[in-house]
Amino acid sequence: MYSRSSEPVRFERDCPVVLVPSGEEVTMPAGSIGYITQALGGSFTVFVEGNLMRVAGKDADAIGKEPPMPIELPEGAGDEEVERLVWQQLRTCFDPEIPINVVDLGLVYEADLSAHPDQPGQRKVEVKMTLTAPGCGMGDILVADVRDKLEMIPTIVEADVELVFDPPWNRNMMSEAARLETGMF
Repeated sequence: MYSRSSEPVRFERDCPVVLVPSGEEVTMPAGSIGYITQALGGSFTVFVEGNLMRVAGKDADAIGKEPPMPIELPEGAGDEEVERLVWQQLRTCFDPEIPINVVDLGLVYEADLSAHPDQPGQRKVEVKMTLTAPGCGMGDILVADVRDKLEMIPTIVEADVELVFDPPWNRNMMSEAARLETGMF
């Protein structure tokens, strides 16, 4: 779901948010009024009193929205089906300022699925990803978002997300669709 409009919202309860781009966590008090500037991947970027802030999907009810539905996996699903879900989930992770998912931005270098060594029947996924800029204040937030969304997949009990800067990101790593969307040819 993506919103390019400025849909007005009112915080119905105190809500934890993350300031963009600093990554600072604060609480938005009930009664605050703002505008949704981006609604992607189950989270929301909201503009309130001159500040951008990210509202996590689990807190969507605070602004009158529905939280994301739980992920379902057929019983006995194989690694191929789980790996497909891993990449689908990665495509639900967005920088709060850029309306393009981390996969199409070229930020995910690898995602390796394996059996969990200590928990039979469970899986682990190891992700190596980068940021568009090494000093991005949202880095820890994006890493946590990737980890949380991957651990929502049934049978994945551990997602190890490593932030790497070699090779450094450049716009040529973006998908063609992402370059068209941003005008970065």
